[in-house]
Amino acid sequence: MQLHLPKIFFTLLFFIATAATAQVKFTASASAQQIAKNEMLQLRLAVENAGSVEQINPPAFSNFIIVSGPSQESGMTNINGTVSRYVALSYILKPKGPGTFVIAAATALADGKKLISNTLKIKVSNTESAAAANNNALQGFNPFDDMPVQQQPVADYILKKGENAADKINRNMFVKLQTDKTSCYVGQPVIATYKLYTRLKSESNVVKNPSFSGFSVIDMQQPDNVNTTRETVNGREYNVYVIRKVQLYPLQPGSLELEALQVENTVQFIKEEYAAKANGLMNDMFQEFAETAIPAEGIENKKILLQSKPVMVTVKPLPAEMVPAAFTGAVGSFEVKAGLEKNTFTTDDAGKLIVMVAGEGNMQLITAPDVKWPKGIEAFEPATTDDIVKTTAPVSGRKLMSWDFTVAQTGEYILPPVVFSYFNPATGKYKTDSTAPVKFTVTKGTGKKTTAVINTQEKKNWLNKFFSNRRWVASSIAALIALGLLLWLKKDKRKEEKKAAEEAAAIAAAVAVPEPEIVVPEITTENYLEKATQHLYEDSSSFYRELNAALKNYLSDKLKMPAATLNKKIIADELDKRNVSNSTVIQLQNLMNDIELQLYTPFAEREKMQELYNAAADTMQLLNTYKI
Repeated sequence: MQLHLPKIFFTLLFFIATAATAQVKFTASASAQQIAKNEMLQLRLAVENAGSVEQINPPAFSNFIIVSGPSQESGMTNINGTVSRYVALSYILKPKGPGTFVIAAATALADGKKLISNTLKIKVSNTESAAAANNNALQGFNPFDDMPVQQQPVADYILKKGENAADKINRNMFVKLQTDKTSCYVGQPVIATYKLYTRLKSESNVVKNPSFSGFSVIDMQQPDNVNTTRETVNGREYNVYVIRKVQLYPLQPGSLELEALQVENTVQFIKEEYAAKANGLMNDMFQEFAETAIPAEGIENKKILLQSKPVMVTVKPLPAEMVPAAFTGAVGSFEVKAGLEKNTFTTDDAGKLIVMVAGEGNMQLITAPDVKWPKGIEAFEPATTDDIVKTTAPVSGRKLMSWDFTVAQTGEYILPPVVFSYFNPATGKYKTDSTAPVKFTVTKGTGKKTTAVINTQEKKNWLNKFFSNRRWVASSIAALIALGLLLWLKKDKRKEEKKAAEEAAAIAAAVAVPEPEIVVPEITTENYLEKATQHLYEDSSSFYRELNAALKNYLSDKLKMPAATLNKKIIADELDKRNVSNSTVIQLQNLMNDIELQLYTPFAEREKMQELYNAAADTMQLLNTYKI
């Protein structure tokens, strides 16, 4: 008994924590709000996330006949640590006649508290449904007989003799990807929702998330917040868990694949013969089979990996005709406004222009519009502030951009309208919006600059300030020397590794061990990586662009296919046809995913440049060993 105490203790803690963090709900739901007078209705009373359910009391069914029920169902699902539990009663009801009826609220006692459900309004028409009559006949139900026919509910988690656990899981559990559209423009969002449908008790964990290559990604729910609903699929009711919901903004035209999401599930079954022995527990509608009540040999756990089917999205390019000069990639519906922080200031002060772009669309990718500054005004780089809501689709809100500027001469000034252009996918046309001209007055100052002006001038002259500080200059030079030494050591290490690999290959050839045919590389890696090498220690965005182009050009020449026709699926298929090992193909695909992630993210990681450069060189060298 002492051996079971820790297990029981932690189980109690688990259920206490579950009840404390999840919201207890008691709801009544019906299979339909309107039925024919010969149709039947399913009523479900469910208590969710309660630590214990002592009692569920149904309302009086004065206008309905109970055909069957109550049927009890209960379950618990753990998805990435988020636990959902429920206990429910179901009734099959037949209306006594036509009319509009209200099913009163039910009551329940859970965790020592009284719960009250919602009411339901059901409309019963005076017509008859032929389909319902056929279904009733097949079920042995006589519509003229008021005596109910008892129906024994089947527990999906009970494994009968001869049943295959994997087949039963596939019939009662699956992962599905749903999208709100499969065709869109560049910059127009696609909402993708990954759902787990289940009728079983399981512990589920996401083991592989899609990479969403070619998209800017915004998650619409927190990773630890799994939404739960119930849906009917092909006449069967499932508990549905929203595992991930994102809005995706395509960054390039073409056919882009939304990859599969993989979920590892540990499903627990109870063998039929042990379920029969525990008949007393089954008759208690508020008890579940506890592991302590059934021996280990009576429980069968099955681990299975489920994944959604990938979905292809056709991304259309934005029209090439009549593109406004001010267009910089904004897609959606927007308006632009502009104003000054103050309309009168002196030559000692700094003015501030504020431009607001508001609306909905790819707000996160909007850049500052071009401002036509009049002669005599010196402006500085803009600062940007986002005030956007990412839980709406498309993203909505506003983006504020502000420019500090100074004016040396007094007088009346007018800032011309700020022009902002965008593409509206709803109309399929470009649109241009502009602000009103902004007037302001500059008066004579004392000649003593304010702090704001001094700060902006210091920003402009930061290089002079930098080189005037000997400590900063010395520290920077020391850092550059250390970086150069590190790169030199890495280069020397790579030479040694290459030499060792060549020696190992020579030894392997000498002992005549059968190996895949190795040919002398026809394509030199250095030629393809030359441009990427030039940007390796400079601009990160240019580096990742050149590295991506180098890899595509290399594969184009290697596979003798146009680069424009290549995507990850085609590349994998072609390499497989040429007998390239799966591990090499996976290494190449991971590399392409990593490069695309850096290429399309707003802020590329400089510290990954050397790592991905080395990985690209190694992958090319590896592919060169195959006769393709």
